[in-house]
Amino acid sequence: MSRNMNKALLFVSAAATLFAAPLAAQTVAITGGKVVIGDGSAPIEGGTVVLRDGKVVAAGAGVAVPAGAQVVDASGRWVTPGLFAGFTRLGLIEVEAVNETNDSSAGRGEFSAAIDVVPAINAKVSAIAVNRAAGITRAVVAPAAPASIFAGMGAVIDLGDDYDAVTKGRAFQFVELGETGSAKAGGSRASAFLEFRNSLIEARALATGQRGVAAHPHDALLNRQDAAALVPVVNGEIRLVVHVERAADILNVIKLREEFPSLKLVLVGVSEGWLVANQIAAAGIPVIASALNDLPSDFEKTAATQSNIGRMKRAGVTVAIGMINDNEAHRLHYSPQYAGNLVALQRVPGATGLTWDQAFAAISSGPAQAMGVDAMLGSLKPGRQGDVVIWDGDPLELSSAPVAVMIDGVQQPLDNRQARLRDRYRTPQEGALPKAYER
Repeated sequence: MSRNMNKALLFVSAAATLFAAPLAAQTVAITGGKVVIGDGSAPIEGGTVVLRDGKVVAAGAGVAVPAGAQVVDASGRWVTPGLFAGFTRLGLIEVEAVNETNDSSAGRGEFSAAIDVVPAINAKVSAIAVNRAAGITRAVVAPAAPASIFAGMGAVIDLGDDYDAVTKGRAFQFVELGETGSAKAGGSRASAFLEFRNSLIEARALATGQRGVAAHPHDALLNRQDAAALVPVVNGEIRLVVHVERAADILNVIKLREEFPSLKLVLVGVSEGWLVANQIAAAGIPVIASALNDLPSDFEKTAATQSNIGRMKRAGVTVAIGMINDNEAHRLHYSPQYAGNLVALQRVPGATGLTWDQAFAAISSGPAQAMGVDAMLGSLKPGRQGDVVIWDGDPLELSSAPVAVMIDGVQQPLDNRQARLRDRYRTPQEGALPKAYER
């Protein structure tokens, strides 16, 4: 938890009366703060954000406060869109080592591409409240691949304090290539790419009515449900999110679009993306990259560098920050720290980082753009959902913390289990410890 959570809770308690009435039918004006739109533009001193019926009406300098609006004074504070976690398994896992609480994959199931994470998402896992208190308001949630390279269909969720978490279900199909994919496809990349290509061919055949003809009744390797789940992928109706790290694998994925031109590809991980940044940019494929892969931890990451994101951005690639295989079920609140590190990287001789404006966009509008939901999420542009965070300082600094979080224009609680445990055991007293399940 943030070191400033006590301060945040005190501020929210003092300001609670400002949000006491239901906001869904109200107009709210947040005034006097340092406003960050989240689209890569510079922060605006003394700006105003106006919300109506849970959506952004206006944000910036010189914005008039509508008559009768509920006014929140954010003077001396930062006002930003909520942070958008670019790749997670949030809501699918409570305790990773306890199978009963881990719904990220179905290793013994019969289905792969047809799996939909939506029924498994638990809006009340403790990690949602913890990350909401850190300013995360939306997240991309992906399943993990079971025996097949295809993991299934992921979703975009909000972190609101309710059970209606899913913003967009069946938002994308997730597939593992590279080292993980080759292990699942028999032990080689050649086999993984053949399985990948064959699956897309079968889905295309199903879409055009050619699959399962009498002459070859046993040719299909995918069951009908998995093939059907890939039909909207080959038709370009939903995105195909592909985990690749090695530069050669990235190029092979790009080449697939020659055969399947309708694919809406998104690359995840992409540790060696800087080596082929020009090709990624030319293909117009967005990237959700890991920010801190700077060591050759795997053979497919031998060219890893913390300058990866900065170099791809400089080449014209649309880049967001994600956390695949990096505490992605629990520690999404690391993302502003990662973004801040990329800003600091500009001061390292020979390194390539991001400007502050670019770094914040990489954890707000960037993931929304990669997922195709930037018309409704990820920034404070008019018409977007009213996901707003008020911070006590620069949101990319470790010493800063949210003092208020709004999702769809509704103020959210910042209390959570970690904060309660911290307060409970901060000053232990002599005597018996309290019972384990007492609140």
